[in-house]
Amino acid sequence: MSIKIFFELVEIKAKTASVLPFLIGLCYSYYHYGQIHLGYVAIYFIAMFIFNMAVDILDNYNDFKNATDVHDYKEKTNVIGRENLSLVMIRWMIISMILFSASLGIWLASQVGWPLLWMGLYCYLVGIFYSSGPRPLSSLPLGEFFSGFTMGMMISLITVYLNASDIFQWQAQELLNIAVIALPNTMWIANLMLANNICDLEEDQNNNRYTLVHYLGKPKALKLFVLLNAIALISIGASVLLGIAPTTVLLSYLIVPFIWKQTNIFLQKQEKLVTFSTAIKILAIGSTVQVLTYFIGIIFVR
Repeated sequence: MSIKIFFELVEIKAKTASVLPFLIGLCYSYYHYGQIHLGYVAIYFIAMFIFNMAVDILDNYNDFKNATDVHDYKEKTNVIGRENLSLVMIRWMIISMILFSASLGIWLASQVGWPLLWMGLYCYLVGIFYSSGPRPLSSLPLGEFFSGFTMGMMISLITVYLNASDIFQWQAQELLNIAVIALPNTMWIANLMLANNICDLEEDQNNNRYTLVHYLGKPKALKLFVLLNAIALISIGASVLLGIAPTTVLLSYLIVPFIWKQTNIFLQKQEKLVTFSTAIKILAIGSTVQVLTYFIGIIFVR
């Protein structure tokens, strides 16, 4: 297997969806608690990244196994069938990556506290059953929620907990603060799946996958796409008003014209190879700018 095929198999281009929630969690940890535990977060990053790759391989594997014969998805679209990859090799890759990342997570939980074990267990269950089982989460109208909440919210929460486990308080106000900080990533990651499901509506229906878009219809799904973008932007301003982010984060609003342009492009045409990238760009640019402006505030304002 070439590096190029491996990167496609693990969907390396989509890894911003896990890296950026991690980075905003680091920023909040230092800004709010004044501490970062580099050793723990480095191990967590490795475990998180490897598990994320395993989940994406599992997604491709299950999509290949469950594809119907109505069209040529297996032979021409799915990377496993198109490149004639060994299913035995794919299964061993998935198992070994999950076990390795889980072992790192269990060790971390033994060091910082068992709440990490329960948070990690939730993430692993969602990741595995996202595309597995008789009714995968990704084939249900819950997919956007689970992808957005698990990657956007939980990754940030775990990152904060790792850095401040000795003083972290499981209080409603603290959880609300983290939720507001993580909300842009949560909305944009959910939008990534929503845009994917909008583009793949007919293909999903052919494969007996009835996503949120199937129940809403494309017109309402597109309105939801706009709404989630709006919530993401509003939450950025809310984080400053609540005092949980430096004022420099407001510079993120400089990219509103970019987000507006990409949103309009997607509203005009919903084609996977043509306009799905708009959702990827919104997530990548929006979340990156949030992290950068937060980091600048930590350096110059805190």
